[in-house]
Order: sequence, then structure tokens, then C-alpha cells
Amino acid sequence: MSRPVSSATLRVAAFTSTALLAFPSFAEEAEKESWRLFIADHTLPVVRAVDVESGKELGRFDLEGYAALSLSESGKTVFAIQGDKNIVHAITTGISLSDHGEHRDIEISEPKLLTTTIKGEKPGHVVTHGDDVAVFYDRTARFDLLKESALSEGHADIKAFDTIAAHHGVAVPMGNHLLVSVPNTDAAVKEGELPPRLGLRVVDIEGKQVGEVAPCTALHGEATSARLVAFGCEEGVLVVRPGGMDGPELEMLAYGDALPKGKVSTLLGGTSMQFFLGNYGEDKVVLIDPDSDEPYRLVELATRRVDFVLDPAKPRNAYILTEDGKLHLLDVVSGAVTKSETVTEPYSKDGHWRDPRPRLAVAGDRIAVTDPRHSLVRLVDSETLKEARTIPVEGQPFAIVAAGGSGATH
Repeated sequence: MSRPVSSATLRVAAFTSTALLAFPSFAEEAEKESWRLFIADHTLPVVRAVDVESGKELGRFDLEGYAALSLSESGKTVFAIQGDKNIVHAITTGISLSDHGEHRDIEISEPKLLTTTIKGEKPGHVVTHGDDVAVFYDRTARFDLLKESALSEGHADIKAFDTIAAHHGVAVPMGNHLLVSVPNTDAAVKEGELPPRLGLRVVDIEGKQVGEVAPCTALHGEATSARLVAFGCEEGVLVVRPGGMDGPELEMLAYGDALPKGKVSTLLGGTSMQFFLGNYGEDKVVLIDPDSDEPYRLVELATRRVDFVLDPAKPRNAYILTEDGKLHLLDVVSGAVTKSETVTEPYSKDGHWRDPRPRLAVAGDRIAVTDPRHSLVRLVDSETLKEARTIPVEGQPFAIVAAGGSGATH
């Protein structure tokens, strides 16, 4: 004989059933990690997308000219900057990471070359901050501001801003303002040459200048860390902090007497920690803490630097490749080089600045090192600095960026 079911039992059963519907099983989710390398050839107008795990080419994108590469802050777009051809192409990486509070989701699709292009006279620096993209042109008094999301949907919706005069400069989006280099229009220059930079100005979204021009002689190199933006100058590093109603606040961190003669002209910004790493001459780098009473820590290298990169997932780690073919692990907290290993043949810094030399990108627990002389990308373990394997790449692999990460798939 069957036993009667109580009303309490029915209520429990009903609640359990409802709970199962309201909270789907996490067993349906799978954790996945995916990394892709986007590699520009040194002599051919082409960018290749390569899967790090399999080494397979996912796409070959033919361009109009030699390309420098810039990865957007979101990791969704690679900008192929072809200064000699007056055009910028955009490539969707096919990797999209979205935050869901306690976890991230990852969506993976095929990389593709977008049909919408950005045109102007000699595009140079492309800088993204959030959804904003600023494209600076060296040979015309203009930079363009657009949305990455609009570009991916097939329309650029470009807004142009004046830069006073054509110069090799940069524009950086910062909330409701833009940080723009200022040319020295009083300087005497030869025909065909561009004027030097003398400082930085802040403009609002309508292009109106806010406050005075901040001195920053020969401004070159910019990076963002946390909410700060930094620029390399002859006098020091100019740091811009978010401000209130009066706009961003600008502060010059002078090099002072403690540092040898030199300057910062390339900057990288920390992600999980607020700091900057810059070059300082050809055989030194400098760690910059904008909130310290002594903001600079100089690190001397045995030979000249070829390239350097920060590890976004291991915030203490920076990797520096020197011309003797050695890769160095720099602990940015202690300021010491803790490990060095030979990863390529020597590549001299002498010769033309555009000569094919290795470049670095971090893809998960691997450091990707292009080796144009041998048509390879060398994948180096980020802990041991030993080569794990290589990926053959046709031609002369040169500039490189890595897009990817890990997350849940549904």
C-alpha cells in the first residue's frame, strides 16, 4: 500500500522544482582558455591570426601597406596602422570577454577583417580607452575620435578634432576629456619636416581647451595605469589624474639629480597595480610610481633593449629582450632582474630602426617572441623563460599582439 503524501512534502518538492528552474546547473558551463596571436609581416602588407594552442593559421588579412599593430583595451579589435598608405584597418580578434560578477564569460568566433576603414594623412598612434578610440594623424592638423563598438557594427561615426598643426603626436581619451599633444609652431623646421612637441593640452568633448598647456618637451610615449595616464617628456614624466569640474589634473614628475642624463620615450602601464615602466636610454628601463616620494627606480641592462612587455596576469612580471638574444624577467616590486635566458640569436640595435627585430607579446603563461630571421614565433614559458615550442610563420614575422583569456562558455 502506498503512503499518503503530506502537504509539507508537496511544498518542498514544489520549491525544489522551482529552484532548479530559477538556478540552472553550473554543470552546463565549461571553463575555456583561448589565445590568438596577430602577427604583421616585416616586408609584406599582411597580418596573420594564429591560434596559440594549435599553431594553426586562423586567418590571413591582406592590407595596403606595412602595418604597425595596436590592440584595443577590450581585446576585441586589432588596429593595423599603415602610415605610409594613409589608412588604418581594423581586425576583430574573435575573442570577447564579459564580466558576470563572480566569473567571466568568453565568446569565441572567427577573426575577420572589417570592411570599414579609417583614413587620414599618415596615421600614427591609435589609443583606446573604454569604447573610445583616438586616431592621430601626423601629416594633417587632425585626430579622429570614434567608438570601437560602432566600428565593429560596420560604421565608424567619426568626430574630427583640431591639433593646431601637423606633428608627430598623440591623443588619449580620458572620460569626458581628451589629452592632446601640442606642437611648437614657433620652432624653425626644414621643408618637409614636422615641428617638435612642446606640451600637452586638455580639451573637452567639443574640442574646447580646458586650462593651460602643460609643458612636456618632445612629448613621446604614453600609457594608462588604473585611472592615470602618463607621457614621456625631456623634463620628466607628465602624469594626468582624473579631476573634478575643472577637468583632469596634470603633474610633472621631474627626473631630478638622482637619475643619469636621459629621458623616457616609451611607456607601459600596469594593470592590477598602479605603476609605469618606461625606457631610459637604450640600455636602461625605469619603474615609475607616481604616488611615491621617489617615483623613479632605474634598472640597468647588460646590453641594449630590443623590446619589453608587461604580464597582465602576473602583475609583478615584466619581460625585457636585449640585443644579445636574452630574455629577462624583471620583478617590478623589487626592481631586480631575477632570471635571464637566451631565446634568440643576437639582433643588433645598429642599423635602421625599422630593421626586422624580435617583438614580444604575452599570451597566458607563454611569452610569444617573433624571430623574423627564422620565420618563427617562439613560445617561451613565463616562469622558466625556457622555450616551450615554436610556431612556423611564413615570411618575416615582426610586430605582434596577443588577444585572449579564459572564461565560462554556455
